[in-house]
Amino acid sequence: MIEIYFESNRYLITFTIQINFIMSQTVLSLKEVTIYQEGRKILSHINLDVQHGEFIYIIGKTGSGKSSFLKTLYADLPLTEGEAHIVDFDLATLKEKDIPYLRRKIGIVFQDFKLLPDRSIKDNMLFVLKATGWVEKEAMEYKIDEVLDKVGMKDFLNKMPHQLSGGEQQRVAIARALLNDPEFILADEPTGNLDPQTSSEVLEVLKTINANGKTIIMATHDYALLMKFPSKTLKCEDERIFEVVQRSV
Repeated sequence: MIEIYFESNRYLITFTIQINFIMSQTVLSLKEVTIYQEGRKILSHINLDVQHGEFIYIIGKTGSGKSSFLKTLYADLPLTEGEAHIVDFDLATLKEKDIPYLRRKIGIVFQDFKLLPDRSIKDNMLFVLKATGWVEKEAMEYKIDEVLDKVGMKDFLNKMPHQLSGGEQQRVAIARALLNDPEFILADEPTGNLDPQTSSEVLEVLKTINANGKTIIMATHDYALLMKFPSKTLKCEDERIFEVVQRSV
């Protein structure tokens, strides 16, 4: 915010100019990374930089490495070859005791929602907050209301997961991923179990979250969504990951 003052005769005129500075900030950097799972090479020689605020799709056939790539980013798979930094964490030297701190800065959305079936939506949220160090009841309730409101699910606070549709459960899962104000959201096939209309609705939620400043990487096999919601796209194929233009996916 910059204020400019002009004095003319007896009057002081103030003009306030709002200037938005868009600064590049790298939130993910991979250099010559090779990913292994159970001793088998999945992807090799990955070189990638992701800037704050980007929305990136990861596509590829089943088994091509999409999920393994995301699992490496949230430290479910250890990085044993190459250099990788995500939201100020060095994945090559990350200690097991520091993984929970990494995951507080990364929101994760899964295909199968992973909601606790015997707890209400509110209690699902409370479980995550308490597990990540929240203790103040009022603060927790405010945060739960805030994130559920962002995904249009505030009125479902006391419902059980089985009382919700698949799309509603996925909205709750997205809200859960926002609880600790992550810098980065990783979504692994978040629309994989949903019909086309519901998939579009979930994508609209993610796009809105992205427009509000969150960086998102989303693995998907739904090419119709890419056409409807175009964005930067990476493809996993033949142990490589590379950028593609959408007309050739």
